[in-house]
Amino acid sequence: MPDTGKIDREFFAARIATRLGASREDVRKGPAHGVDFGVVDVGDRALAVATDPVSILPALGFERAGLFAVRIVLADVAISGLAPSHLSISFSLPPEMTDEEFEAVWGAINEECRDLGVSVVTGHTARYEGCSFPWVGAATALAVGDPDNIVYPDGAQPGDRLLITKGPAVESTGLFASLFPEQIDLPAEILATAQERLGDVETTRDAMAAASAGAVSAMHDATEGGVLGALHEMAASAGVRIAVDSEAVPFQPAVRETCEALSMNPWRATTSGTLLIAVPPDDVDAVVDALESRGTPVGVAGRIEAGEGVVLDGEATDPPAGDASWPVYERLLDGA
Repeated sequence: MPDTGKIDREFFAARIATRLGASREDVRKGPAHGVDFGVVDVGDRALAVATDPVSILPALGFERAGLFAVRIVLADVAISGLAPSHLSISFSLPPEMTDEEFEAVWGAINEECRDLGVSVVTGHTARYEGCSFPWVGAATALAVGDPDNIVYPDGAQPGDRLLITKGPAVESTGLFASLFPEQIDLPAEILATAQERLGDVETTRDAMAAASAGAVSAMHDATEGGVLGALHEMAASAGVRIAVDSEAVPFQPAVRETCEALSMNPWRATTSGTLLIAVPPDDVDAVVDALESRGTPVGVAGRIEAGEGVVLDGEATDPPAGDASWPVYERLLDGA
């Protein structure tokens, strides 16, 4: 297991995959490395379920931090192609968090859930000694729908085209520019644009637009390990090779400049809000149009092939050993 960040495929296979409690016939999709949600059959319906930690970053302002947190929580179930419908959330808060600060966080979560039609059905909220920001709990998002409409992250098929939205490092760029502006040597106007990238950390609406527009074989959001890590997870889980043309991948304004200023590899840096979408050729135009009509930049950046691994601009790549943003974050914290 790495010192920080998500476990790798080998750790999952050796320590977790063979110890999953009872075997039940109603579990349509159980835990798998690189697959962000599970599926349970409930009668003739399917329940998609995803669990994530809750991260609250006070330096963003508590309202903005709450919105950022809930968007990340809802993303993993949204890539199932089913609209998130219910939320269970548990807070283990540090004692110094005030009632007013929590109210700001909760108000933002409530408003985003209302806008998306998500109902909070249960949870837990308490202050505990030993708890600290940013990791203050966990949440489980649920989506209910027709099992035939589910899109799986491991469903990519040879012949599919690969769409990538927003591009690399939007989350890392937005976070670091917002949290540590005084430590990033960039002109004020570029830094301000970089801070706007935090608004790109929104996956649910893009996932719903893509799934509704045409046939989608697979969707995956690019979190820890960045776009390159997500590509390897998608390829490995589906047993395919993915060939990518980097020139066709969108880059949001100020991302390249921020990554260069921070000596951070954008392809390997966390970028929640970015979607990888495998689409049959006949449906590419419809899905692209649906995303662009929302103002979401998207590139037809590659294709799914028989084989294994990820080929970037004709060169084979290795899965990231970690996320490029983590050492940068630690360095910036030390300099704060």
